[in-house]
Amino acid sequence: MQKITKEVYLKWYEDMMFWRKFEDKLAAVYIQQKVRGFLHLYNGQEAVLAGALHAMDLTKDKMITAYRNHVQPIGMGVDPKRVMAELYGKATGTSQGLGGSMHIFSKEFRFYGGHGIVGGQIPLGAGIAFGDKYHDKDAVTICCFGDGAARQGSLHETFNLAMLWNLPVVFVCENNGYAMGTSVARTANHTEIWKLGLGYDMPSGPVDGMNPIKVAEAFDEAIQRARKGGGPSFLEVKTYRYRGHSMSDAQHYRTKDEVAEYKKIDPITQVKDIILEKEYATEADLKAIDKDVKKRVSECEKFADESPYPDKNVMYDVVYEQEDYPFIDHKIK
Repeated sequence: MQKITKEVYLKWYEDMMFWRKFEDKLAAVYIQQKVRGFLHLYNGQEAVLAGALHAMDLTKDKMITAYRNHVQPIGMGVDPKRVMAELYGKATGTSQGLGGSMHIFSKEFRFYGGHGIVGGQIPLGAGIAFGDKYHDKDAVTICCFGDGAARQGSLHETFNLAMLWNLPVVFVCENNGYAMGTSVARTANHTEIWKLGLGYDMPSGPVDGMNPIKVAEAFDEAIQRARKGGGPSFLEVKTYRYRGHSMSDAQHYRTKDEVAEYKKIDPITQVKDIILEKEYATEADLKAIDKDVKKRVSECEKFADESPYPDKNVMYDVVYEQEDYPFIDHKIK
């Protein structure tokens, strides 16, 4: 793994702060009804992505995840303006405004969604890894899902085949404690999800998901194992979301005190404390980063606001390959 240097800490701080403020803005414009439908925010889980990206080779490795998927493509290299435009349903979005919040996608930057079906991305992640192995691409796929999706039968079928075929994939359960409003303890007679991998002789283990250093170390080990032909791994990354499951979540299943306790180990605060302790930057330097982050988020909002909505015909163009599809006798005006 590349050494975690001063530059890495400063990048982590800037990236995680941008992701946090980007989604804070999404929450604000959602209330204004500029973003419609469902909106699942990543606040609190940023260390998982920061650590993963540090261990990945972004020139060839791939990522697929669930519907809490706005900041991952940004980390992979997608223009955040296009991500926000997609959430607005605008033509300049990553999927021309047709995918929306839960279906961000970028073939160019090897980000394969964004999936609204719980656990649906688990077999797809194995399939992407199968393709890379078949074509000798020396790439590793990071396949993320939540603790609720870990109860899907498709996980077991996928784990079995991934081990049987020795696929270059890292399965990642981002355990934020709740499947919507259902705690992990209420979904099974065990709370250590990582042990599910042991039944398939898959290298598995828990990871402190609030600390990007611990995440980077665990991901590096798993990614290197896969790249060297050692097959899949399963990481249970124990993290926490500060906001509800979605914007419509009243959060009656947990207390404000519980959230406050987890905010004491906020990944952004942890990185900030290290930066100041090691004198990598001053408070003034970090405030300058914060100011720049705010400016960039505002630029994303302006871009999304000013972008046009897609033409209605686009809905047909991306569904039907045959232009004279027999069930369409006129163009939608």
